[in-house]
Formats: sequence, structure tokens, C-alpha cells
Amino acid sequence: MATIKNIIDHLDQWAPPSYAEDFDNVGLLVGKATNECTGALVCLDCIEEVLDEAIRSNCNLIICFHPIIFSGLKKITGKDYVERVVIKAIRNDISIFAIHTRLDNHPEGVNKILTNRLGLKNSKVLIPKPSGLKKLVTYVPKEDCNKILDALHQAGAGAIGNYSECSFTLEGKGQFKGNEASKPHLGEPLEKMQVNEVQIQVVFESYLSHSLEKTLIQNHPYENVAYEIFSLDNTLTNVGMGRIGTLEQPMVETDFLAFVKKELNTTCVRHSPLLGTKIKTVAVLGGSGSFAIPHAQQQKADAFITADLKYHQFYQAEKKLLLVDVGHYESEQFTKNLIFDYLTKKMPNFAIVLSRTKTNPVNYF
Repeated sequence: MATIKNIIDHLDQWAPPSYAEDFDNVGLLVGKATNECTGALVCLDCIEEVLDEAIRSNCNLIICFHPIIFSGLKKITGKDYVERVVIKAIRNDISIFAIHTRLDNHPEGVNKILTNRLGLKNSKVLIPKPSGLKKLVTYVPKEDCNKILDALHQAGAGAIGNYSECSFTLEGKGQFKGNEASKPHLGEPLEKMQVNEVQIQVVFESYLSHSLEKTLIQNHPYENVAYEIFSLDNTLTNVGMGRIGTLEQPMVETDFLAFVKKELNTTCVRHSPLLGTKIKTVAVLGGSGSFAIPHAQQQKADAFITADLKYHQFYQAEKKLLLVDVGHYESEQFTKNLIFDYLTKKMPNFAIVLSRTKTNPVNYF
């Protein structure tokens, strides 16, 4: 039987912890990773009703999008819904794992779903995530170059946007001399050797550092492997908050708002004043996205779809774009299906259950 850690490992490979924002609280929040997993329930919010559903479904792991514990808990007395959920989860030996901004920033995550629902073409990240990239440089005998490159690529190195197995190589002469205790791959101890070597350079996302070092050392023929790892200032252009793309055909504003309501399955949207222009370029950011209004303006969006806009934030449209608030839940409602679909493909013979509990706390009259 799979352990909870086995499930988490799949999620970590798919949406790495490094994708999360610094303010977030993601990962295993309650429970032990070493416990066997009887089943996993996937939901948007881990509220008490969802815990009851997990118990009925014989699932001892809940995978939620929003973290039930966001800021620190100094006491657990059951005084509010957060503390009651934690107490009930511990009492029933149920683990809780939250993924949140790891999927907000994911290339195929929350915001890609929105662009797909709206049929936006040629979408790209609205606010690319800074840093997160590193470069590995190592030196190998010429005859071992392809073998080591293949191993590094299989471990995830050299993936850049829509391209994989990217690398740069440079041939040269390597020199070394081992002491009496050395066991050189080429030559003998105390013998100065000059070898035809290849310098390999590969870029990778920082969360792969440990596994790539391990892969390099396991596959390299030398007793002591020479390598360097550099942190890069590049942004991860395919990872970040929000997306921006274009509609196949421009739409008048009222038709666009009706289209958004239909495609996002909501009965109500709030919006800034209509400008009498057509909508072609659309930016989206699921959840609370007011911070991205300037980014949408800078990239010449005609409309920006997000949630949780306050009264005065609608003024920030500045008669330059149409701000559309579709609701927090509504902008993220498809996320649990994304998680469910991923896990059922990775673990087709394991009990992955999609929660049927409606967790939207906002109601409309």
C-alpha cells in the first residue's frame, strides 16, 4: 500500500515547493508522512464537512488547495473552524496537505485553466516568478559525455519552457594527478594525466539541485567529480502569477461579461465602468489578484479577470481596462479537478476521491 509520502512525492514532482510564494503555508500541515494511505480526498477547502466526507470515504489524506492553517496557531482549543478542523483531523488520524500557490504559479495550474476555459490564445505568464534557476557545470571524459548528459536530462536538467534536453558542451584538455591513495578512472596514482574532456553546462530549476548532484556523482566515472552550481538571476518565464492571452475574436464589453459568466459558471460578476471598446487581450489571475492590476495595464490588457477587488480598487482601472471580479471560489473552482486528474493518471489503481462538498462560503441572493 502507498504511504502518504508516496502521494506527496508525486505532488512535489508536479508542483515543486519552490513554486510557492514566501508568504504561503503549503505542504503537509497535519499528520505523518510515513503513515499508510487508505485513500486521498481532493478538495478546494478543508472544512469540517470535508473531513466528515473523508471519514465516510475511508480517506486518511485530504489534499486541499487552500491551506487550513495559514498563520500560526498558538492555541488549539476548538474556538473557531480552523482549530476544530485540526482537532478533528488529529482525532481521526487524517493528514492534510495544501498545495495553494504552488498551483497558482504552475505553468498548467489555476490560471492556465482560466485561459483554457475562456479560449485565450498564445497565453503567457503575467508576472514571471524571479530566480529559481541554477546552472550546473561539470567536466567529463569525451567518451562519457552522452551517457552523463542523458542521465542529467532524465533527472530534469535542461528543461527550458517548451524545450527539453537543452545543454551546451565545450571540448578541452583536463589535467589531474592523484596521490598514493587515489583510484583514478584513467592512469595510475602519482601519474600526471591529460585527458580529452568535455565541459557540460545545463540549466535547471533550483528544487532539482539535490537530485541532480546525486545523479551526476552516480553516473560520473571519476573518483572525485569536479562540478560547479551557480544561481541565476533569470526569471522563470513559464512559472508565475496570472496569465495573459487573446480572444479569437474581439468582443463588445457586455457580450464579454456574459461570456465570462457562462464559461466560469457564475451568476454574478462585478466590474469597473464600461469603456465602449472591444475586448481582445485578456489577463487573468485566480483568487485575490488586485496586486496585478498594474501588470495587466502595463501589458495592454483590455480586461483583467480576478477576484476580491475592494471598492477603491475598481478606480485603478483608470479608464484603461475593464476590471472583472468573478469571485474567489468561482475563479479557482476547477482546481480540485486538475489535482484529481493528475493523481488518477499517476496512480490509476489507488483510491483518489474528488470531494462533492460545496465549500464556497459566499452566497448570492
